[in-house]
Amino acid sequence: MLAYADGQPVGYAYGTTIEHGDRYWQRTNPEPAAKYTERAAVSLKEIGVRTPWRKTGTARRIHDSSLTTREEPYVTLMGNPAAGDGKVHALYKLWGYADIGQSQPSPASPVLTVMIRASR
Repeated sequence: MLAYADGQPVGYAYGTTIEHGDRYWQRTNPEPAAKYTERAAVSLKEIGVRTPWRKTGTARRIHDSSLTTREEPYVTLMGNPAAGDGKVHALYKLWGYADIGQSQPSPASPVLTVMIRASR
C-alpha cells in the first residue's frame, strides 16, 4: 500500500499471508499459541514514512488502512527491540501488539521480537 499527500508519496506498508506451518512460525521461539497459527495470518513486513510525515500519525493510518481489506484474524510483525532506543517497540504496543516470542530470521540478523494483535 502506498500513501500520498498532495500527489506526493509519503509512506508505504506491505505484508504477506502466512499459513499454518510457515517458516515464520517455525523460527518463532517459543512456539506461538495455536490460536495464532491454526489459520492464516497477515505478516506485516515493513512500514516506511518519509521524514516530513513522521510523528504525525501517518504510519498508524497506513498500518490501519493496509488491514482494512484483509480477512485474516491476526496480524503479526517482527521488530528490533533496540530500534529507536525502544521507541518503535513501544509504539507497536500502543497500537495493540503484544510480544509472543523472538526470532532470528538469518544468522546475520539481530534477534527480533515477534508481536501479534487482532487484525481489526
